Amino acid sequence: MFLAQVFENVGMTMSMMPITGITLPLMSYGGSSIVTSMLGVGLVLNVGYRRKKIKF
Repeated sequence: MFLAQVFENVGMTMSMMPITGITLPLMSYGGSSIVTSMLGVGLVLNVGYRRKKIKF
């Protein structure tokens, strides 16, 4: 998810891809974008934590 958004933003900046409304993950000012990015990161961390049974 993050790599696709970064790839799209770099392509738009270099004029190689059409301009869309995709925000740069974890760097944009939009509130809903940062919330969904943090939610996705938290979900992946939670799955990894539960699979390996890491004790903190």
